[in-house]
Amino acid sequence: MIFAGMVKSSLIDYPGKIATVLFTPGCNYNCFYCHNRAIIEDIDVLLDPTEVDDFLLRRQGLIDAIVVSGGEPTLHRDLIPFLRKVKDLGYLTKLDTNGSNPDVLKKLIDEHLVDYFAIDYKAPVWRYGEICGPDADGNVVLETLVMLLWAGVDFEARTTVVPQLTEKDLIRMAKEMPPLPRYVLNPYRKPKVYRPEDQARIDIPPYPEKQIAKFAENIKLYQQNVVLMF
Repeated sequence: MIFAGMVKSSLIDYPGKIATVLFTPGCNYNCFYCHNRAIIEDIDVLLDPTEVDDFLLRRQGLIDAIVVSGGEPTLHRDLIPFLRKVKDLGYLTKLDTNGSNPDVLKKLIDEHLVDYFAIDYKAPVWRYGEICGPDADGNVVLETLVMLLWAGVDFEARTTVVPQLTEKDLIRMAKEMPPLPRYVLNPYRKPKVYRPEDQARIDIPPYPEKQIAKFAENIKLYQQNVVLMF
């Protein structure tokens, strides 16, 4: 399994756990506000797989969980064997994904390889191509959310509240999704690396936290388990 980055210790990436986060390169989306653009385009530096394996062995008993994020991890064929190895070492596992590959997630569920899923739901279905690139399909992400709900696994959906999303958009998204066990709203922060053609969109000021909190109260009419990540 190849990785383009690592956060050795995190208290915010797995609810209630100390986690190591590993980032896979490459993505099938092209969100204009992506904070990991450096690892989804030209990858100059990859982590040594042997060093990653050694780190996981050394941290047994010190770290609760391993989070695989990206990029988009489900694009990598060796994701499943890697997670098998991680589970054999006794770690909890979490997968961060854009939800575009429900077939891969079904395999992970069937093998009990992931303890917690985080699915990005980025926009109303009709605006997915605008926000995430022409190949993105929000209907597939909704299919993924329904599958996770029926499977009875632990998961959350999350949305970055970019200034391009209106309150009407957020309410529509809340209605589109099934009732979720946890729905996280993240504030937008300007990324350090972005495409020059996205400059105008990137520079729009973010919503104030008070405004997002107001959005959350209205969203609770349709998604009761809203969490703000300020």
